[in-house]
Amino acid sequence: MTVSLFVTCLADLFYPEVAASAVRVLRRHGVRVSCPSGQTCCGQPAFNSGFHREARSVARSLVRALAGSERVVTPSGSCAAMLTHYLPGLLDGDRRWGPAARELAGAVQEFSCFLVRTLGLEDLGARFPARAVYHRSCHMTRLLGAVDEPLVLLRRVRGLELVELPHATDCCGFGGAFSVKLAPVSGAMAGEKAAEIMASGADFLVGADLGCLMNLGGRLRRLGSRVRVMHLAQVLDEGTRPRGVRVAG
Repeated sequence: MTVSLFVTCLADLFYPEVAASAVRVLRRHGVRVSCPSGQTCCGQPAFNSGFHREARSVARSLVRALAGSERVVTPSGSCAAMLTHYLPGLLDGDRRWGPAARELAGAVQEFSCFLVRTLGLEDLGARFPARAVYHRSCHMTRLLGAVDEPLVLLRRVRGLELVELPHATDCCGFGGAFSVKLAPVSGAMAGEKAAEIMASGADFLVGADLGCLMNLGGRLRRLGSRVRVMHLAQVLDEGTRPRGVRVAG
């Protein structure tokens, strides 16, 4: 099976190690991975801010880069939601790229969903002795319906103790443009979530949406917390890495 990896702008600019981990995990399970050149942002920042003309321009570039991909996997739930739910409507009426946008929307899967739903994997044989909490991102749970997939994978990681947060379904406060337009409210929401994470006694905060992890990771650092933030792909990658093999960075 061959998939195209949609890296996303957050992974490309801030978390390239997450994309690298996703590639390694997929390849260990027989998936051939390509990273088409020319891919950029999914257009979500402009779209959420009401700049739909600009979002269409970005969306066309992405559709052009990923056109023809049988399957597209991305390590970001919010970006997957943008492509599956909003991209077709954004380019509706575009005779050239509209049909390709609809095809792309049907080919996109978030990383954990691809592993569980398409490959049928639940136990990757990973070992990661630690205490962790999992953040249920809004786009993952509400738009993609990906409630159980990340947890199915994490619960089968040997040595990993998962602790449930008291208000697990609460938003982290990021919401893309929301965190800029309503910064005080966003900051309060992130502060509440960070306090619950710290009170849990967890060593790690694990998530599958980079925007949420960036937001919560920043708040935890500012509070002086030693909780380490990791993407699900990193946990699975590190937990299944052959002994003696270390990855730079």
